Amino acid sequence: MLDLLRAMRRHAAVTPHRPAITDGTTTLDYASLAARVAGAAQALRTLDGQGGPCVIGILGGNGVDWVVTQLAIWQAGHTAVPLPPFFSPAQRRHIATDAGITHIVHTPDADAASAATLGLPLHPVPRATASAAALDHAASARQFIYTSGSTGTPKGVLLEARQLGWSTTALAQAIGARSDDHYVSLLPLALLLETLCAVTIPLSAGAHVTLVPDLAARIGGPVAPGLAATIADLAPTCLMLVPQLLSAWVADLERRGGAVPARLRYVAVGGAAVPPALAQRAWTLGIPVHEGYGLSECCSVVALNRPGERRPGTVGRPLPGLRVTIDQGEIVVAGPPVMSGYVGQAPLPSGPEQPAVWRTGDLGSFDDDGHLVIHGRRDALIVTPWGRNISPEWVEAHFLGDPRLAHCLLSDAGPEGGPGGGPEGLALLLVPAPAAEAWFKAASETAIDSLVTAAAAGVPGYARPRRHHVAFARDMAALGLFTANGRLRRRETAAAYRPHLHPPGAIPAPAIDVPSPLLTEAP
Repeated sequence: MLDLLRAMRRHAAVTPHRPAITDGTTTLDYASLAARVAGAAQALRTLDGQGGPCVIGILGGNGVDWVVTQLAIWQAGHTAVPLPPFFSPAQRRHIATDAGITHIVHTPDADAASAATLGLPLHPVPRATASAAALDHAASARQFIYTSGSTGTPKGVLLEARQLGWSTTALAQAIGARSDDHYVSLLPLALLLETLCAVTIPLSAGAHVTLVPDLAARIGGPVAPGLAATIADLAPTCLMLVPQLLSAWVADLERRGGAVPARLRYVAVGGAAVPPALAQRAWTLGIPVHEGYGLSECCSVVALNRPGERRPGTVGRPLPGLRVTIDQGEIVVAGPPVMSGYVGQAPLPSGPEQPAVWRTGDLGSFDDDGHLVIHGRRDALIVTPWGRNISPEWVEAHFLGDPRLAHCLLSDAGPEGGPGGGPEGLALLLVPAPAAEAWFKAASETAIDSLVTAAAAGVPGYARPRRHHVAFARDMAALGLFTANGRLRRRETAAAYRPHLHPPGAIPAPAIDVPSPLLTEAP
């Protein structure tokens, strides 16, 4: 992270009073930010008593203190391990053991009781300031990123300064980051993608960052009303959203009206597939949505749509310097941002002549102009007895175009309840958007059947669900069926709702006509 830290010092020297970061309570200009990071880094260098590298957990919510801690750990040459506030105490204990955390730095809003259960030395965020000091240690900085993914046990991804630095530079160039940008952060800083978008990219460019702690704390649950008003008041030029937040913003604008900030030039959306109909609704309202694709193992971003070059239905072109290929339908990534390996496991083979390679497990293809199209997860693929391959994410996107739905999940069970059942085995779980929950509770079965029939009109017969069931987000959240960034845990959700989706002896619903799969071509 040498380039980032050098850039911050340059901004502190040339434009010392330019606003750098605010969280609604504390505001730091570039001179103050550089002084606080330098002072905290000096304090953190003494933690182990010998001045050597430590593994430091960061615990707390979004705020200026979190950013200072993150930057200071890198400047001190230590390993940073964000402890997501949305993880359970058991998950945090697993991370602490798996990562070999030696110290915890906590922000003022951190849950002190939860921190104490980790049984590690606890330190408040250092408040010392210092003048610029040598950056000799920063080249050895590392970050462990833990993501629960589709299971409850977090797995650690090891990223070094070189991967983080490469991705920062490549993304800043791709989106045209500049010093007059105003980035508004609505996602938890414990997410790697938000670390890049809210910390490394804007601060490298000398831009202004506004954190919105209250909204970030609600990610994974129902979105609080007033999102559109918050964005309008803060007037950002750039935003990073997950589809859940984009859907809430669009619905808010469509329902209540309001304006999109005039200077807003780039809205990146990632973390999950963006339904094409949702993206189109956003553009109609003037929201410049740009879809992207990536994963933690590749430092979050592999491809994205650039300003002025967006191709609907794709996630854009790969970042320059990455080699992205398709092997039997699977996306394979090779290049500088690929992780060094999983924590506690053998490192990935790599070298000057052999960049690290990662098989993503995602299915995709390229269009004629090199834009990447994502079809879904290989391990989620449904194969019917008719020989049809169905990516459930592709079918689900048709339904998520209806603003009344926040999530849905296509599930499959054969005649005996096993996988690969064909048309009679396809069923859909419908999760209403918060604003539509009242409609679903009052709706008749005929009304919901009509919603499903209309949404399925663009789906080939062999891929249409034959049954459906409505489940509400609050009930699902209580069962732990959402990931940290608000996505459904596919396997756990299918298992939890299997009795409703695939009851024994279920009779296929006649509401949707399903033509013979033998007469229907796969997409």
